[in-house]
Amino acid sequence: MSFKKSHIYYLISFLAIAFILYNTYRFASGLGLQEGYQPEQPIAFSHKTHAGVYKINCVYCHNGVEKSKHALIPDVQTCMNCHAGIRKGEKFGKMEISKILDAYKEGKPLAWVKIHNLPDHVYFNHAQHVKVGKVDCQSCHGKVEEMEQIKQVNTLSMGWCIDCHRKSEVDFGGNDYYDDFKKLHDDFKSGKKEKVFVSDIGGIDCQKCHY
Repeated sequence: MSFKKSHIYYLISFLAIAFILYNTYRFASGLGLQEGYQPEQPIAFSHKTHAGVYKINCVYCHNGVEKSKHALIPDVQTCMNCHAGIRKGEKFGKMEISKILDAYKEGKPLAWVKIHNLPDHVYFNHAQHVKVGKVDCQSCHGKVEEMEQIKQVNTLSMGWCIDCHRKSEVDFGGNDYYDDFKKLHDDFKSGKKEKVFVSDIGGIDCQKCHY
């Protein structure tokens, strides 16, 4: 009887320790990941209305995305390019647009809350991905044209990025950036290599993304 009791005790202890270790691992592996993060913004800005209904190109507001590391958040003047004449919205009337007008008159920036945050030791260049890699904004940010309020839809973890680099094909056509990879280019043109992936050109090397 005591033998059975001791086995039950050890089994319960093992399961309890395993449960604690599993939950500790889940908590630790999720540190810094903000999938689903959707903070309240100073203005109820609808991407569904602007990018979806009115088809405003992402680059018009985020004008650094094709030439800079950062996509850039639009300043008040960019908003005023349209809202100097448009003073009333379909959903909120004048209430939200008046906040833009007030900020413009006072010469103050809008305090937008950043959503997509990466660790300080991670290097990410928007221009490299959008201009050179021809990656659609939706690949990382989700279908923003359907979102009333923007949220982070992917983990943006290292594993998530590496998985993308292993699957994303490289388009050599008319792209001088890839001239350094002449052998891969020649193999691709000759048919020796059917596809070239980002991982083939160093896309999973540590120093590519980490300082």
